Amino acid sequence: MAGLTLVGVGPGDPNLLTVAAVRAIEAATVVAYPVAQQGAEGMAARIASPWLKNQQSHRPLLFPMVAAAEPRQMAWRYAADELSALVATGEQVVLLCEGDASLFASCSYVLLDLAERYPNCPTAVIPGITAVAAAAAAAAKSLGMAWPLALQQEGLLIKSTPNNVEEMEILLDQAKASGTVLALLKLGQRWIWLQPLLEVRGLLNTSLFAQRVGWPDQLLATADQVPAAEKPYFSLLLIRQSWPEVLP
Repeated sequence: MAGLTLVGVGPGDPNLLTVAAVRAIEAATVVAYPVAQQGAEGMAARIASPWLKNQQSHRPLLFPMVAAAEPRQMAWRYAADELSALVATGEQVVLLCEGDASLFASCSYVLLDLAERYPNCPTAVIPGITAVAAAAAAAAKSLGMAWPLALQQEGLLIKSTPNNVEEMEILLDQAKASGTVLALLKLGQRWIWLQPLLEVRGLLNTSLFAQRVGWPDQLLATADQVPAAEKPYFSLLLIRQSWPEVLP
């Protein structure tokens, strides 16, 4: 049956694709994937490459990494037009999404546009492992360090790193008061001022830094081992300020 499936392919390691993701990719006649610029390989396509077939049609879709809203909106609308048209001709289409297709994913905007303008296009979503979950799991193997994301009544907040010290101070205070673990994405230049802030609060050696999780050049370390310098877009930080009272 023709249709479109958004497939989360995980953060980098091809072995982290789910069985459902692999089956959807193998059954597809058209495999679409985002690229940041024309002619680029596409990270999601690279992750899923062990299961791509030569007889499939491969369709790169330009999702520009820019701050301006209009180019991104145009790209999502174009992608929705292309994908729905393929489905209408009887193709079984997958759109590969790095990480999870519903968590800070550009593909989510395509899904929203499809729902609004092409409500009759059969669509499904297959979740993928997030970089946050992969980083916490990798800590045990790479660092010999148990790092469960949440225990008992703890909360877990996944968000982009705040833009300034003041916002971060408030967030840390709120998380400490509520027993919430923080998973901060897109560190970038913010690590320059965030690292000294965590040092003052005594949180560096208990926080987990992860960069390009699942890729061959993955970096995983306690935050006290990571100098205060600009970091790549695909970097994150896990911060736990306390542990529940009842532990084994």
